Amino acid sequence: MMYATRAALQAFRPTIRMMRPVPKEEQSAHTISQRLRRLKSIPPELIPLGVVVGFAVLAAGYSSIRHFFVDKTIRLKRQNRAAESHAPSGEHH
Repeated sequence: MMYATRAALQAFRPTIRMMRPVPKEEQSAHTISQRLRRLKSIPPELIPLGVVVGFAVLAAGYSSIRHFFVDKTIRLKRQNRAAESHAPSGEHH
């Protein structure tokens, strides 16, 4: 039978800091300028990651939207619903 070690028990016990209520300042509504000031708390080493992920999201969105508008063979809506619902399977009018 295995018993939990003291380190394992302490690792899974909620810390005192986590059990304290959230300070009021965190719960209050923030203005845009307050939110922009909080961006300074982002570690500088994460900024290149944010730039790369942001660029990837923008590129994917641009590519998808462009594909929907440029590719005329893509079907965005189901077509000929009446014939599909009345025709037996495998036979279309």
